[in-house]
Amino acid sequence: MGVTTLAPNSADDPLAYRPVALVDLLDRVLATGVVITGDITLAIADIDLVRVSLRALIASVGALAPPEPEAAP
Repeated sequence: MGVTTLAPNSADDPLAYRPVALVDLLDRVLATGVVITGDITLAIADIDLVRVSLRALIASVGALAPPEPEAAP
């Protein structure tokens, strides 16, 4: 009878036990971009008075700008 482990091993997920620095995480987010969304509703007596939908795109300018064409020699 064999022993089965339920914990992931490094072959299944290489980042399972690797600590990620905040700088590396921020670099990855800025390189690819991330969208944050949210909804706020102000209500009194179960009557919705104001509804605000928020969307924010966080990315670096280099990630959003199209690549510049190379100049011909």
